[in-house]
Formats: sequence, structure tokens, C-alpha cells
Amino acid sequence: DSLLLEAGFLGVLVAPLRLFRWRSAAWRAHDGVTFWLVRWLLFRLMFASGVVKLTSRCPTWWGLTALTYHYETQCIPTPAAWFAHQLPVWFQKLSVVATYVIEIAVPLLFFAPIRRLRLFAFYCQVLLQVLIILTGNYNFFNALTIVLAFSLLDEEHVAYWLGRSKKKHASSWPPSLLAFLSTLLELAAYALLLYWSVQHFGLEIDWEKKVLESKVAFTYHEFTQWLRTVTLPLVGVGFLSLSWEILSALYRCISVRGCFWKLWALLQWAVFATAAVGVFAVSLVPFTYIDYESNGKLWPGIHHMFNAVERFQVVNSYGLFRRMTGVGGRPEVVLEGSYDKQTWTEIEFMYKPGNVSVAPPLVAPHQPRLDWQMWFAALGHHSSSPWFASFVYRLLQGKKDVIRLVQLDEAKYPFSAQPPTYIRAQLYKYWFTGSAETGEGATRWWRRQHVQEFFPTVSLGDPTLESLLAQHGLKDKAPPKRPATTFLPWLLESIRRLSLPLSAPAVLWSLYLGAASAALLRALGRRHRGGAPPARHKGPKRGDPVDRGGGEKNGQVRRKEEREERGEGRARGAADGEGPRGTKKKK
Repeated sequence: DSLLLEAGFLGVLVAPLRLFRWRSAAWRAHDGVTFWLVRWLLFRLMFASGVVKLTSRCPTWWGLTALTYHYETQCIPTPAAWFAHQLPVWFQKLSVVATYVIEIAVPLLFFAPIRRLRLFAFYCQVLLQVLIILTGNYNFFNALTIVLAFSLLDEEHVAYWLGRSKKKHASSWPPSLLAFLSTLLELAAYALLLYWSVQHFGLEIDWEKKVLESKVAFTYHEFTQWLRTVTLPLVGVGFLSLSWEILSALYRCISVRGCFWKLWALLQWAVFATAAVGVFAVSLVPFTYIDYESNGKLWPGIHHMFNAVERFQVVNSYGLFRRMTGVGGRPEVVLEGSYDKQTWTEIEFMYKPGNVSVAPPLVAPHQPRLDWQMWFAALGHHSSSPWFASFVYRLLQGKKDVIRLVQLDEAKYPFSAQPPTYIRAQLYKYWFTGSAETGEGATRWWRRQHVQEFFPTVSLGDPTLESLLAQHGLKDKAPPKRPATTFLPWLLESIRRLSLPLSAPAVLWSLYLGAASAALLRALGRRHRGGAPPARHKGPKRGDPVDRGGGEKNGQVRRKEEREERGEGRARGAADGEGPRGTKKKK
């Protein structure tokens, strides 16, 4: 959510401001400055996500064994997570090394002056995000990260994707020398990246076992010293990169033709350059949270600026998967309901693990908030999740809106006819089944073991439940007075009723596919009306008739007129005694 807020704010700066629609252009002189802010956000996100895994001192990240637990202990795994969990341990460790390289080392290439290095960094980030999408349901996060990574591309590479790249002509000697030096520096960067990986993670091939061994070859103290050394220089690199973009944009503004348009471009440049410098400055405070000594060295004015805008969350600190949870088993809360306190029936959720024979779902880009909160609740005591008591209370009341968060299909909810009289919650440990299991276990995705009671047995009017609700101010209050019926509430309520039979992922994918189809039809309509793109249009060859009619029917009429004209010319030529030569001259 923090990433979505910051990316949305940057979207306001990146989106084109076209006050004069009669002078709209696809490119503006200051676009490089605003897109640089997106690149800076991507850098802070990825670099901090890699660094916090080591600064947290989590033994699984330092032992490179985090992925042996991650796939089965993440919030909502996918079916592919089960298969990824079966991979050998040496490959899981190597995957952790690759994660460190992509999240810590590769982001340094985001600001490289060599284009191919930025493209390499782009594809590394996309690869990581696609693998996460395949093995975990993380709503819109990974897709949003890929969108941020597009700030590393240029128009030439996007045109190559679309099949519109222009052929490069042979260059003279100085550009060839520049290209040679660029290639040399690029190869040096790749070699340094490989050397850094081998040295710091002890990569070594075990020929007897035919595996690639890996281990962390540095200490926590060495890492924190390195982090303290590079944090402020990275701020300097970011400042120099932003300054270059601002100066380049200024040069492009000065090069604009026309006095009015030059002044208009300079005005936009001044506004967006000031905004970019301000956003960059306040973002330094959350960025340097990775090293508090560096954070304390920032200019006090930057801290004051950050404190002034902190409540708007336009800049945030990031750091994903600081510590690996679920070591020793995935904790999972299982709700049970009963009418007589003797026979208990489990209440299955739509997305989170419950029934050991049900495959993990695919729900991205939807984020089932309740299922996520159940995952967090299982990590501690129920008193740490006061909302859980209110959730149980609503199920006892049989609230339809709450039940739909648990199960959209009433046939799968065991108490759809009548709310349960009693509800309790049990804590289990879940593990993925192994690929070598046979018999009954071969048809199951999970195996589980009961740990303890998570929430006591309660009913409506139970003193324990009433006390918990009163303690956190969750008891029923007077319903809010709804204003007179207006169009907007009626419209939203109607849309909600129409979407009730559909699951949330189905609704989201319908919207996405509908928007994509509309955009595709619009593009095809433009191509049909406008013909081939101007850049690819080929004019008629010398000697070919020029088609000014624009259609087959017009062409037939034109050819008939030409034949009549040629016949008339021959008749006049014969009458004048000029013969064939005269006919040609007449034409």
C-alpha cells in the first residue's frame, strides 16, 4: 500500500499536462526528470529489500536457507510454490544468492550511463518479479514493480518490441571507438558482478555431488561497515544523476523553436525540476533508515521537510521479507462452528490454506485482506489481533457481508442456513507434502498438526466475547444515518449487487481484459482508418500510375477513363497524320 501511494503520487508528475490540446505532443522536454523519480523509487525499493534481509540478522537469510521455508510459509502460495518447494537445497541456496545479487548489486546499474547495462538491470528485475508472481499471490505489488522498471528503458528499445526499430547506418570511426569503450566497460561490469558474487558467497562447484555450493563469506560487522560506507555515496550518485537529467532537460527546452513555446517549456522545466529536487530530498530520510548513522548526517532541513510531508506518505521506507516466518511449520488459524458444542465443523476460507486436499489458489492481482490478516493473526496471540473477536461476533450473528469475505459460494459455507451457536479457533502447523509421498498423501497438498487452541469457545452473549468487544470498543453502536438517496450511492450499490456472484479475481480480470480489449480495438480502428504508419509508407515507383482515388472501384473507373483517353488520342493522331509517335506525344 505504501508503494502504491508513492507510485500514485509520482504518476501525477509523470502524467502529461496538456493544457493546450491543439499543441499536444507525445514527448516533453522535462519527461526525463519525472521518469528519473520513478527510477529512484525503484532503486530505493529493491536496494532496501535486499539490505534489510541481512541487517535483520535472520539466520535463514544468513544461512541462505530462507527459500526452503518461504514457499510454504508465505501468505497465500500458488500451486507452483509446491513444485518450487521440492527443489534441492543447493538450488534453493543459489536462488537466495541470485536474490541478493538482483536486489543489492544490480540496482547500482540503474544509473549507469551505458544503455545496455540499464537494459540488463531491467530484465533482471522483471525476471525476479515474474518468478515471485508464479510462486506467490502478492496482489498488484509485482506488476507495479515491473511498471516501475520500465523507467530503465528508452524509446528505441520499446520500438524494438513493437517491431518499429529503425535500421542503424554504418558509423564513422569516432563513434565506433566510443562503442568499443562502452562494450569494454559493459563487460568489465559483468565481470565485476560475477567476481563479487563468487567472492562474497563462496560459489564453488562440487564435482563429486555435481552441485554448486554457496555460503555467505562475510560477517555481519563487515556488511554493516560496507553499508555505512556506501549509503551516502549512493545519495551522491543519485544527486549527480538527477542533476544530469535536469541539465539535459534544460538544454532541450532551450532548443525548442519559437519564443512562446521556449518560454512555456522553460516554465514547465522549472516547475517539474523543483518538484523533482524536493521529492528526492525528502526521500533521503526514509532511504537512509537502512543505516541510522548516515541518516543522522543528513542536513537538518531535509528532516524538517520530511516531517512536514510524512503524514501524506508521498515517500516511504521499504524492506520486504526482513525475517523468515514459519520456521518449523506454517502457523494457521482454523475456525470451527457448532450447534451443540459436540460436533464441530471447520469453516473453509476461499484463499488461505485450510483443507489439506485443496490446491493453493491463484488470486493475484486481488488481495484478499481477510485471508492476509488471518496469516498475521496466526503469528501471535489473538489479543494482538483485536479485530478477530469482532470477526467471530459477526459470524455468530450471521452477517452476510462478513460471510461473503469467507465464502462467496453459500454451498461451501457450512452455516449458510443458520448461523452457528458456538465458534472456536484452533492453531495448526502446516507443511507442504513431499514429492515422494505415496498413497493417501499423494493426493494432498498439505499435511498439518494441531498445536493448541487459538480462540476459546464463545457464543452470543458470552462474557468472554463481550469483554473483548468492550475492551477494544467494538460493540454494536447506533447505525450511522444515511443521507437521502442520491445517484452515486445508488450506483455503487447496484454495481455491488451485480458483482456479488463473481469472485474478486474474476471481477478484476474482467476489468483489465475489458480495458485491454478496448485499447486494442481503438488501435486497430486507427490503423484501419489511417493505413500504414507514415514511417513505413513507401511511395510509388517511378513510372507507376499514382492512385489518387484510394479504392478498387475508383481504380476501375480510372482505368476505363485512361483507355478512352488513349483511344481518343489514337484517333486524333491518325487524323493529323502523326501515327504512333503522334499518339505518344498527345498523351
